[in-house]
Amino acid sequence: MNELLVKNAYVIDPINRINGEVMDIAIRDGRIVEDVGPKATVIDAGGCLTLPGGVDSHTHVCGTKVNFGRYMSPEDMRAGRVARRGVKHATSGYSVPTTYANSYRYAVMGYTTLLEGAMAPLEARHTHEEFSATPLQDMMANTLFDGNWGIMNAIRDGDQERVTEIVGWTLSAVKGFGIKLTNPGGTEAWGFGKNITCIKDEVPNFGVTPIEIILAMIRACETLRLPHSVHLHCNNLGNPGNYACTVGTFNQVPDLNEKRQTLYATHVQFHSYGGSDWKTFCSKAEPVAYTVNNRPQIVIDMGQVMFGKTTTMTADGPMEFNLYRLHHDKWSNHDVELETGSGIIPVYYRRKNLVNSVMWAIGLELALLVKNPWQCMLTTDNPNGAPFVKYPEIIALLMSKKYRDAEFATVHPETGSRVVLPALDRELDWNEIAVMTRAGQAKALGITGIGKGHLGLGAEADIAIYPIRVGEVDPAQEYRKVIDAFSRTKYTIKRGRPVTRDGEVLVHGENTTIWVDPKMGPGHDISQDTEFVKMFDRYYSVRMSNYPVQDEYLKRSLRMETEAVF
Repeated sequence: MNELLVKNAYVIDPINRINGEVMDIAIRDGRIVEDVGPKATVIDAGGCLTLPGGVDSHTHVCGTKVNFGRYMSPEDMRAGRVARRGVKHATSGYSVPTTYANSYRYAVMGYTTLLEGAMAPLEARHTHEEFSATPLQDMMANTLFDGNWGIMNAIRDGDQERVTEIVGWTLSAVKGFGIKLTNPGGTEAWGFGKNITCIKDEVPNFGVTPIEIILAMIRACETLRLPHSVHLHCNNLGNPGNYACTVGTFNQVPDLNEKRQTLYATHVQFHSYGGSDWKTFCSKAEPVAYTVNNRPQIVIDMGQVMFGKTTTMTADGPMEFNLYRLHHDKWSNHDVELETGSGIIPVYYRRKNLVNSVMWAIGLELALLVKNPWQCMLTTDNPNGAPFVKYPEIIALLMSKKYRDAEFATVHPETGSRVVLPALDRELDWNEIAVMTRAGQAKALGITGIGKGHLGLGAEADIAIYPIRVGEVDPAQEYRKVIDAFSRTKYTIKRGRPVTRDGEVLVHGENTTIWVDPKMGPGHDISQDTEFVKMFDRYYSVRMSNYPVQDEYLKRSLRMETEAVF
């Protein structure tokens, strides 16, 4: 029996409606309990800000796409190099670090749970292998279905039951967590040299539209009773005027779930652009935020852009090609048979570039204009908008108008005529930041029931103690102290065990992979369907029997079993 007592913690725990209460937290065998014995190890938080472990509901840290980003940019891998020391592996990389570097840096910032935002089913083994080398965070992987041939054929035929069966079988086979749609239909069109501009365009060769894919997958998600909603990267990312497509998509989303949102829309900063071309490019965060404010069934994440060097990577292959034509830098394109694709290109976001400056402002505008912090998650779509190590700066920007104004003074001088950011006086408080960085993300992912994102009795003891005393700091004025505090915890506790202290990694650790196993019921096993097997044999380069990920790829596993209701 292992016992730990965290004393004198200034706790903010939004899920349990604790907002600034000094209290002790008792932990036994990795779970929060009422009390512990006199021999328990004691950590004195000293009145410092204590939050549930951070949850990143949209990041890209593992998998073939990420790994390709590593070796196509050797100059990036020369940054952040640290020699092996103690329990730590050697690390390197900045925008696309090694898996151990990702894990250590997230842990030092207080993050204990990560969702890999896009896993190609056929390449799932590689993702799970990299999960095992991310030791200090529990991991999940949303599974890509945006260009799945079997699903698009079923939608074309009006067979919703078949759509649901394919989704359920695939998630179980690849040990995935949820449904990810990236530019639905667009990347498959890209395989034939075309693209999709919005939700009513027809996907070449399949006779379906993006909105039909989105709505069919939403129905499948609810039929399977998945913990997380559909995770959508909208069509037409990154193009001037695309806000109209974003708003049009949001307006089509039904409200089907009382416990959580029906749609999680990703990196919405990249989808909130006005103008008819790059010369007239401007922010349309206001109409997008207005739509979110009036549709509680939608949750978004920011996709905040921060200035500096990074690497963009996405399953939206045609978007990355368009980006390549703008930057003329290195570019890669990848197709995953019958399922999805990807593109990768290094970028540098510059303060004196007008478009980059407007993009930076839009992400902040969204977070400040969406009224309910439970509907807007703090992310950079790591590493697309910026590496996740920029999160402390984003927190400070949201808490301090003074800091925003100081940064705004450094951007392109025409930015003010194209955005509303200077007029926004809202400054988020500590509780709202706690929602946007852990409680809201855990709720959106549907993992509060397994003890994530809160500090209630029975919760998993994932805790972040930050070296800052809330009553002694005014974040609106002393924003540098906020940045410093969120950059390095006093302690990060994972499953009841301190894993970092004052920026030093203490243990090697072992993560848990969280995945969903939908039970389909009699007569709904698509792997026994003759036509599905025939499609598999004809087009895939692997046999169906070799497709599922074996249990040995998951060293430590938490299966969330659901029961489909057709």
